Amino acid sequence: MALSSLEKLPELKVSSQDMYFVRANYNELQIDILLTQNPLFKKVHSNYSKVERFLDRNIPLATVEGLLLLKLYALPSLYRQGNFARVGIYENDIATLLDDYQPDLRPLLSELFNYVSESDLAEIQNIVTDIQKRIQRFKQK
Repeated sequence: MALSSLEKLPELKVSSQDMYFVRANYNELQIDILLTQNPLFKKVHSNYSKVERFLDRNIPLATVEGLLLLKLYALPSLYRQGNFARVGIYENDIATLLDDYQPDLRPLLSELFNYVSESDLAEIQNIVTDIQKRIQRFKQK
């Protein structure tokens, strides 16, 4: 979402913010907001989202492909941070989306090429291959 749009939601109480991320609370619900100042986040907002009604507002939500782009984009950074718990959550989310929806990953990996380094893209491709192998092993049993 654009920062200007966030300012139109006074019911969200911002607890932290940096250049690309905002963490806010809606009552007891914690919400992570990705700001469209980040070029990939803007691309997902423009090309990989759909609008759903939430309370009395229309809210753009990422599609399955958009979620995969965002989670795959985040993984190399989470690995560098050594954040094993979040890596596990993201990889599980990716595995679940891949298994449930079986999207074509080729265009998504091509899209990521524009937003990550060559080494990060290679790591993302290795992670995806590992996840696909795990899904395949699971289905064989």
